[in-house]
Amino acid sequence: MTKYQCKICGYVYDPEEGDPDGGIAPGTAFEDIPEDWKCPVCGVTKAELVAID
Repeated sequence: MTKYQCKICGYVYDPEEGDPDGGIAPGTAFEDIPEDWKCPVCGVTKAELVAID
C-alpha cells in the first residue's frame, strides 16, 4: 500500500499502521480516510499529504 507524507511537517501516513489515535484503523487505505481527518502532528487536512514511494 502507498504511504503518504504531509507536505507541511513530514508526517508519514502508513496504511498498514493507520492512525489509531485519530480513529483510523490499521489497514485503512488513504482514499478511505474521511475528508475531515487531520494530520496528527500539525493538524492540516488530508489534502496536504502526497503519495511517496
